[in-house]
Amino acid sequence: MDQMKYAVVLYDGMADYPVPALGGKTPMMCAKKPIFDSLGKKGEVGLVRTVPDSLKPGSDVANMSVMGFDPLKYYTGRSPLEAVSIGVKLRDDDVTLRCNLVTLSDEENYGDKTMVDYSAGDISSAEAAELIKAVQEAFGSEKYAYYSGVSYRHCLVVHGGTVELGSMTPPHDISGRVIGEYLSRHENARELIEMMKKSYEVLKDHPVNRKRMAEGKRPGNSIWLWGEGKKPILPSFEELYGLKGSVISAVDLLKGIGLSAKMSVPEVEGATGYIDTNFEGKARCAAEELQKGSDFVYIHIEAPDECGHRNEPENKVRSIELIDEKVLPILLEALEQYDDYKIMILPDHPTPIVTKTHARDPVPFMIYQKSRPFGGVDTVNEETAKQQGVFYETGCELMKHFLGE
Repeated sequence: MDQMKYAVVLYDGMADYPVPALGGKTPMMCAKKPIFDSLGKKGEVGLVRTVPDSLKPGSDVANMSVMGFDPLKYYTGRSPLEAVSIGVKLRDDDVTLRCNLVTLSDEENYGDKTMVDYSAGDISSAEAAELIKAVQEAFGSEKYAYYSGVSYRHCLVVHGGTVELGSMTPPHDISGRVIGEYLSRHENARELIEMMKKSYEVLKDHPVNRKRMAEGKRPGNSIWLWGEGKKPILPSFEELYGLKGSVISAVDLLKGIGLSAKMSVPEVEGATGYIDTNFEGKARCAAEELQKGSDFVYIHIEAPDECGHRNEPENKVRSIELIDEKVLPILLEALEQYDDYKIMILPDHPTPIVTKTHARDPVPFMIYQKSRPFGGVDTVNEETAKQQGVFYETGCELMKHFLGE
């Protein structure tokens, strides 16, 4: 039987609005991406809606949608997926929350502080583990358990908890803003907000933070709780689509989706989730997964999204270029050895530079099949995709199309 392989390269947050600093163009329009564009010349290009109107445009919902899982049916929250990734065994009555280590300004009253950095200066996983250990020692109990993850991204499990918490705002949505009005006032969230406030006292003079400040780095001086959810209920990718799948990512969220869907989730050394990630390592890992018997690889690259959140237009352009230079050549060389293959390149959602947060607009996609080239576009970006008049209402529809004939 002929061998068919499928690869999705997901540029997280790549789509954008016109950026004044880029002469009114988007990063996709400015980036030199000859390989991506050469595929677009012989591929299908269009738009897809990845986020249903009733859900927030997070990477959780959007990636689940692109991967072919209907979020309206299967989404139970972001943090449970991350908890699964870091090895937490969840009970049916557990509620999980994402626990960021953040940098807040030093006003005396907690509500008067400003969200200086939602990632605590990209704190290392080793340093963060020490801080989360201190938080667990201060607040851990029969009800609350803190677990350390990767860099600034950690997890709180509330045994017998509730997801009815009012508005637990994602910290990357309020960069540079005073936090008081974004603290939930819901009675069910009272203890959680209290832990956030007290964590500042626990962490501000911690040896890890004193050392970071002495080195001119930002301290992880508070926890920030958000992204509440319950145990994931994803079906197996293989049951749903009849294909063995692998997910290659630096971030716990994507690994958690993969693990929950019983996909292979290999570790890539040096994968960071930012522009300094091991791009080549991810591509080589995907090639190995295909060789080992996976039919489908999903390569998730976080860098464009982080650059959008940080208002770094040049870095966002560069991150798109780096994927073209370092990921696509290795991946395409690996795919060429098979009888036929399909590759799809797209973002999960826009992360516009001008707003520094996620948007729910439809995103451009490109599908190329080795055995069926057809007329596409000279360059792939938000505008050329829109001009094709091809539109998929959901990520699931697009995935079915991609995996079909």
